[in-house]
Amino acid sequence: MAFPKDFIWGVATAAYQVEGAWQEDGKGRSVWDDFCREPGKILDGHTGEIACDHYHRFREDIKLMKQLGIHAYRFSISWPRILPEGTGKVNEAGIHFYEELVDELLKNGITPYVTLFHWDYPSTLQRLGGWLNPESPDWFAEYTKVVAQRLGGKVKHFFTLNEPQCFIGLGYGNGEHAPGLVCSRKDCLLMAHHVLLAHGKAVRVLRQEVPDVKVGYAPTGTSYYPATNQAEDIEAARKAIFDIPERWTFSISLWSDPVLLGHYPEDAAKAFGEDMPEIAPGDMELISQPLDFYGQNIYNSRPVRADGKGGWEEVPLPIGYPHAATNWPITPKSLYWVPKFLYERYQMPIIITENGMSCHDAVSLDGKVHDPNRIDFNHRYLRELRRCAEDGVDIRGYFHWSLMDNFEWANGYNERFGLIYVDYTTQKRTPKDSFYDYQTIIAQNGENL
Repeated sequence: MAFPKDFIWGVATAAYQVEGAWQEDGKGRSVWDDFCREPGKILDGHTGEIACDHYHRFREDIKLMKQLGIHAYRFSISWPRILPEGTGKVNEAGIHFYEELVDELLKNGITPYVTLFHWDYPSTLQRLGGWLNPESPDWFAEYTKVVAQRLGGKVKHFFTLNEPQCFIGLGYGNGEHAPGLVCSRKDCLLMAHHVLLAHGKAVRVLRQEVPDVKVGYAPTGTSYYPATNQAEDIEAARKAIFDIPERWTFSISLWSDPVLLGHYPEDAAKAFGEDMPEIAPGDMELISQPLDFYGQNIYNSRPVRADGKGGWEEVPLPIGYPHAATNWPITPKSLYWVPKFLYERYQMPIIITENGMSCHDAVSLDGKVHDPNRIDFNHRYLRELRRCAEDGVDIRGYFHWSLMDNFEWANGYNERFGLIYVDYTTQKRTPKDSFYDYQTIIAQNGENL
């Protein structure tokens, strides 16, 4: 069996992770530009100041995308590259870069999928309180309008936000990511509400400004799958995935119920009490603007079983269980059960907006990069996604993370997720074996899995 004939095969990147050119052509600073310069925050003092130099090499990279055979490229826009102060004057050189990028993609038959925000928040706005400032949804709406008006004639597919679980949970919850703050639960919940309002405002702007636009949202979250196919374990996993976990910032339901169901999950008020933000009239209507598709970034999940008391319990993975270079467990069933549970709850077409694996890649003596583990990973996960589609879940597409090795946030350049190997000293690109394997998967629409 194959995927649906109109299935979208793509790859994904993010601006700060690949572009470089951090101070060129009038670009403003982001919280990541600042955070990377703080001693001890990033592995080995790495920064995204050069990254993959995609800003200068995007034409070369698009040639590789065309060779790969992808249908779509999901990339993010650097907010401070086009609005250096976060609001106000537009940086023409910055917006011109994205116009050229889009033109080159379209010339090569690749559909652009734009993510408006993938974590590089403008430093000037952070100094005004960032997402804690009640004006932050309006700042995001202004930025969205600039993008929509300048790119909307050629770009028709947008994601508003990438992984709010991470940029709030890691950026403001425990300080592991930029801007490196540790805020109270109450403040983090208020920021979450502002983020969701920003999403809603952005959707409205896109609908107003871009003819025939298609809009989605790309969260992640702690997820689970049933340890067995017994009905009670399946129900336990279904309950677990939408419960608010102990690490609450990584909840799926907290971030997706308001967007897709129009209300916070029922157990949120019980879990957070007086820390829950005040919800003004019209807030939930704004947050739950209609979407065209729902993205989910999925890398791994944990098995659970029924606990015999109407609840669930996590099942430990066996000793010696396979893990990626990131030490994340390899759990292919994630791409069957997680989209299935999401589709049951939200009844929204689903796109896998990120999935992939970090391996210990190196250029071999023959000049090639042999990554059989990634090939095996891709086949195992995509088989499960295909099974999910065959079982009636409306799966519209899959974006592999990532096109090329890049700056992996707090882990710097230590993790290699790419289908293309990047030598960061010379910027030489070397397609890995998995590049050619994914090329075949796309050409055969998954029939070879």
